[in-house]
Order: sequence, then structure tokens, then C-alpha cells
Amino acid sequence: MGKAHFGLIGLGVMGENLVLNAERNGFSSSVYNRTYAKTEEFLQGRGAGRQIIGTASLEEFVASLERPRRILMMVKAGQPIDDLIATLSPLLEEGDLLIDGGNSLYTDTERRVAELESKSFGYIGMGVSGGAKGALEGPSMMPGGTRAAYDAIEPLVRKMAAQVNDGPCVTYMGPGGAGHFVKTVHNGIEYGIEQILAEAYDLMKRVSGMNGDQMADVLAQWNSTEELASFLVEITEVCLRTKDPESGADLVEAIVDAAGQKGTGLWTVESALNMGVPVPTIYAALNARVLSSLRPERMAAEAILPAVRPATVPTHSFELGQLGSDLPALRDATILACIASYAQGMALLQEASKLHNYNLDFAAIGQIWKGGCIIRARLLQRIQDAYTANPDLSNLMVDPWFAEQINRRIDGLRSVVAGAANAGIPVPCFSSTLDYITSYGTGRLPQNLVQAMRDCFGSHTYARVDRPGSFHTEWLT
Repeated sequence: MGKAHFGLIGLGVMGENLVLNAERNGFSSSVYNRTYAKTEEFLQGRGAGRQIIGTASLEEFVASLERPRRILMMVKAGQPIDDLIATLSPLLEEGDLLIDGGNSLYTDTERRVAELESKSFGYIGMGVSGGAKGALEGPSMMPGGTRAAYDAIEPLVRKMAAQVNDGPCVTYMGPGGAGHFVKTVHNGIEYGIEQILAEAYDLMKRVSGMNGDQMADVLAQWNSTEELASFLVEITEVCLRTKDPESGADLVEAIVDAAGQKGTGLWTVESALNMGVPVPTIYAALNARVLSSLRPERMAAEAILPAVRPATVPTHSFELGQLGSDLPALRDATILACIASYAQGMALLQEASKLHNYNLDFAAIGQIWKGGCIIRARLLQRIQDAYTANPDLSNLMVDPWFAEQINRRIDGLRSVVAGAANAGIPVPCFSSTLDYITSYGTGRLPQNLVQAMRDCFGSHTYARVDRPGSFHTEWLT
């Protein structure tokens, strides 16, 4: 075997699957891992008999690649990426290209693109979504950097990406950290939808007393609809049906209720706050994970604050619906909360595109998320259609199709939020979604009083509705 078309550093599960994906699509590969034992294990196992070269040092790895070299780095974000770049750079030659396929902070990617391009190297920050299975069979990929750098990897990534009816799930995102920013927002939307489905599960269990199979039956019905058919609904059904092999009971009930996170949801919220974009559904999902981590405190507080959570659902609470139905009100609430998550994410992408001159193609983002990625859903075709019809759409919720969904389903969302409040069951994403939709659709909000108070204590001035200009009043005379 001659020199390899493509190189990969980092043989974790994602790295292994991506290199097998590349090799299956006709790109011979070379691999390097910090511990050579891992490389040997891979070559003797899943990589055996394939067009894959194993190398024991970075020098050997770089020498094994055809030029210009295309090197995908699948290592931990942050300092490990900077350290690897510092070690690799002296071994590279003009025109060689590094690709960061991890979940890096987009501002770090901006810096690295500038530094490496100044040395005549290419650099791509590429979000990759789909988990281990997607990495092997075809993920959604979100590459950003210079256009020339993307052009150098386009034949490779178009073959590796998931394929849907209108093309591969990859396209050039934009300059600098655009690719990693799009992936960050993708993960924020993912946080939102996961929490929305968790809240729906909690209501089905605690209000209707459903078991795992009964809840899974509802999810199966939802997954047959245009509005909710998605990968996350599909795997939620699987999780609810799965039994503990030891007890035979629903396995999900044996799992500790403290959710982990790797930081991308926080980055989404921080970016939104910095850019002045409201993302309350996504923030509520992040906050729910943080609160869940306080498990010992919550368990102690449950005994001290019994009034906040009735031991049994009170008689004045709401009914979700009959067993065997698709629980229409809860279905409508779930649909609108998912729409809100996508709308907030797209609004954040729009603002970032303006601030950083990314020139993001929002219809294309909808297209590449339709396959391979964790948030893939039938609804993304509607999102793609909305931005194709109007690339300057101010918010997804005012697109005619989405507006009709909101107007038709808002009563279901209201009933779920009100009923959950009466039952003492927290539904942060459903509640935040209702506030978001209602606030966005309200022509006059009470912040006129906030402006009056700001002017009263700090002379911050205010604008008037009846004349132009800036005004101040001596309120305390």
C-alpha cells in the first residue's frame, strides 16, 4: 500500500468509526493514537484487512500521507487540540490541512484558523453529529474555515456524510469558526428536545400512571406524524420499552436522575446571552440538567418542602387523555416546544451570521440536519422550505406553516403547563416555551415600566411611543 489519502489522529469510538467510514468510501487511511497499543488493537480487530496504515509516531504518521495532507483530529477539545497542533505544525508543509472534528468552542477555532492560515496551512473546524453509529454509517458534518480549505476536503466529506433525498448532509458553513458554531447550536437544540421528551415522560408517568410500554406506545404514535417523527422520539420509545435484565422492570426507572453534560449547551446559552438572542427553551433544558445534578440537596429538600410537590396528583389536576390515545394536548405541547427549540437555535444562528459575517445558508443547514445527526427529524424539511422561501425570515414561528401550527396547538400547551403547575410537576421547557411564544406574539410588553424605573433611579432615559427622541423625567422631585 502506498501513501494514504487521509489521516486520523485519535482512535476513540468516533475516530475508529470515521476512519472505517472513509475507508469504506474508497479513501485509504493512516491512523495514529497517543498509545500505540490502541492502534495495534484496532488494526488487529475492526481495521484488519482494510486499506488502513497504523503508525507509532507522529513523524511516521505525517510521512505516510499523500500531499497535500488531510488530517482529521478526533481528540479532546481545548488545550489538547492546541498541544497537538503545536506538535504537528513543524512536521507539515505548505498546503497541508488539519481538521478538528471535535466539539471545540467556536472562538478557539477562529483563532486557530487565523494562526494556521498565516503559516500557509489549511484549517477546518468541523462539527460532526450522529454519535458512534452516525460516524460509521454517515454523519451530518458542519465544516467551517476558508473556502479553499473546504474545497480540499469536499470529495472526502461528501462521500462520508449521511445521504438524504436532496444530497449529502454536509456543506460549507462559512469562514472561521462557523462550522463549530453551527454544531454548538445544534447541540443546544438537542438539549432542548431531550428535556422536552423527558418532561412528557414525567407527565405520562405521574399524571396518568403509565408504565414504560404504555408510554412507548404514545411515542410510537407521535413518531408516525410529520411534526414529531425524529431520531430522538424514536430512541425515547426504545428507552421506555427496555427492561432491566435483572428485575424485568422498566430499566429507565433504575437510572439515577442526574443528567450529565459536556459544555456545548452552556456555550449555546452563553453565546445567546452575549448576542442578545432569547433562547428560553434551550436555557430551561440546560438549567434542568444543572438542577438535576443537585440530587442530594433535592432529596433532602423534598421532606422540608412537601407543599411544592403534592404526594399524589390532586383531584383538580388535569387529565392527559385515555390510554391508547396519542394524548392530544401533550402531543401539541411537545410539538410546540420542539418548534420553539429549533426557532431559537435558528434565530441565534442568524444573529451570529450577521455579527461574524458567516453568511450562513439557513436552508442548507436545515438540509444537512435531515440525516445522520442527533436532531434529525421530518420537521427539518419544513424548516428548509421556510428559509428557501424567505432567507431573511425574522423568526421561524412567523413562517406560514409554523404560525398555523402555533395557532392551532397553543391551547394544548397552555393546558399542559397549567395542569402541571396545579399538580406540582416541574415542566421548565414547556413553561418557557409558552412564555416565549406568548411574549413573541404580544405587541406590547410591560418593559415600559422597567424603562421608567431605570430612568427613575439611573437617568437612563427612555423612548416614547408618540414621538421620536430620547427622554428623561425627574421622577423623584
